[in-house]
Amino acid sequence: MMEGLLAVLSIAGAITLGAMSPGPSFVLVARTSVARSRVDGLAMALAMGVGGLVYSVLALAGVHVVLLAVPFLYGALKLAGGAYLIYLAWTLWRSAATPIDLERAGETSAKSFGLGLLTWFSNPKAAVVYASIFVSLLPPELPLWAALLLPLAIFSIETGWYSIVALALSASAPAAAYLRWKRWIDRAAGGVMGLLGLKLILTRPEA
Repeated sequence: MMEGLLAVLSIAGAITLGAMSPGPSFVLVARTSVARSRVDGLAMALAMGVGGLVYSVLALAGVHVVLLAVPFLYGALKLAGGAYLIYLAWTLWRSAATPIDLERAGETSAKSFGLGLLTWFSNPKAAVVYASIFVSLLPPELPLWAALLLPLAIFSIETGWYSIVALALSASAPAAAYLRWKRWIDRAAGGVMGLLGLKLILTRPEA
């Protein structure tokens, strides 16, 4: 009982620190929250939670071993994911000077959810990080209740953190600042997203 509880708490703590570190998901949730609406930001936060849920289940299933055992598969996923992030960066840069249609804000929550999922799954390295954390911190025998609790805990952590980001940045002051500096903020976000895409493509997988 105690060993399973410690494993859940240790993995949850590591995932929490990882979620709070800046990356493509953070950039996208932050930009969506200030540019569109609180509803869109929360929809994207939910997508990040679903992505974390899926990756935690895959980690428990041992996908880490599969990805590292088949370098071609992992390399192909990295190239596809990096290309998607670069495309997303180009889209942000291209639309930087386009005014926001405030009347449609909040009507695109389904689209925001889908975009969030695409961005999450565009980074196969995140799956390897998840699996590495699980492999490092899981006991030899994990109780069934802990195996069922872990994915739910990860879902709550990812959704909770990005919901905080969405709620904070969709407030009136950040939104007003974004509208004033939209062109430069979008170009900065696009630049960061592009660099993250290049890093994903060029970084070698760790053994």
